Amino acid sequence: MTTAVIALGKIGLPLALQITSKGQKVIGADINQDVVNLVNNGKEPFPGEANLQEKLDHAINKNLLTATTNTVDAVSSSKAVIVVVPVIVDNEGIPDFSMIDSATAEIAKGLQPGTLICYETTLPIGTTRNRFKPQLEKISNLTCGEDFFLCHSPERVFSGRIFSDLRKYPKLVGGTDEKSGRLAVRFYEGILDFDERPDLAKANGVWNLGSSEAAEMAKLAETTYRNVNIALANEFALHAQDLGLDVFQVIEAANSQPFSHIHLPGVAVGGHCIPVYPKFYMHTDTSSELPRISTQVNESMPQRVIDIAENHMLSLEGLTVAIFGLSYRGGVKETAFSGAFPLVDEITNRGGKPKVHDPLYSESEIRSMGLVPHEIHDSCDIAIIQADHQEYADLSYESFPGAKLIVDGRNIIDPEKVSPTPLKRLGDGRTW
Repeated sequence: MTTAVIALGKIGLPLALQITSKGQKVIGADINQDVVNLVNNGKEPFPGEANLQEKLDHAINKNLLTATTNTVDAVSSSKAVIVVVPVIVDNEGIPDFSMIDSATAEIAKGLQPGTLICYETTLPIGTTRNRFKPQLEKISNLTCGEDFFLCHSPERVFSGRIFSDLRKYPKLVGGTDEKSGRLAVRFYEGILDFDERPDLAKANGVWNLGSSEAAEMAKLAETTYRNVNIALANEFALHAQDLGLDVFQVIEAANSQPFSHIHLPGVAVGGHCIPVYPKFYMHTDTSSELPRISTQVNESMPQRVIDIAENHMLSLEGLTVAIFGLSYRGGVKETAFSGAFPLVDEITNRGGKPKVHDPLYSESEIRSMGLVPHEIHDSCDIAIIQADHQEYADLSYESFPGAKLIVDGRNIIDPEKVSPTPLKRLGDGRTW
């Protein structure tokens, strides 16, 4: 069987290679010709994904993977189609479906009878049935549930560890009808392997949730939960700070009881998932309160961290403030909703001069985003740790010449290594 994977990004390409690892053929479709050329030449188009190059070598050498910019041809040659085209949100949290609508139209043009279509892109509840199903039927002149089959199966993986995550977590599926759900279970059981999970109530594997809406909501529920939990941790951090306590000690103590699972606070919640998907949830549950308030709390954290610096220094006017970390999280070269951007805006608004360092980005890459690069050992007045890159755990006093304050937004700096430079941590009322 041949499968078409639509969009060969950080989720789509590893998923395509997971399928080829089972000896099945995949046609990968992507609108970016450079990505298509790299894949066809056996070169990974993005760094940092464990085992990606190894699996790509195998797929190309065995003639199991072909990339193309022609989605219609890819779909017409396949019996299964997996869609991982992104949906983004605007500043008001309204989903922008333009890219995935365009891909859906191309899929419909090439759709053949008997094909299974699985949307893995995270979606607002009801999108698969109410938006994509009518589009597919209208353009293809085929009937869903009879001529073709449609399901939602949300991706649940982290960049950098996708292949291990595919084994670790149950694969959730939900069809727009009963037969679509059954076919989706059969398809994913044929391409995935699963680790034993004695902690789960039922065996790890493909879990049929019975409807596309249930599968869509499950992904939004798990990500919205994390957003709410982080917001609670951030509120604990701010209160502990006011009380002169160490919130990390408090959270460790609280989590020693098995019913407590408090996350860690931080300067920002970034990435494609946690800042975005609660807004997808709120798109249908317009009366919900906790997701809305939690999003407001988390989006306020860069400002709160700058408050820490300003309260200590009295003013940021004319001061050079070095932000350590352009990536939204440590070890991942990705800037989606990174806290670096609101930090830059807040520092600028308060009269400071922001600069940015990141071990994963060159000076030219940083400049291309409209930012001023900073190098370790360059002079600065204030240093703010935005991303928990492992390299930052080794920073010392000599790394911050001239600094009058270090604000650690990720609890990664060793106070002894940077002494006697004053260090303040988000969630810790002490000054080290």
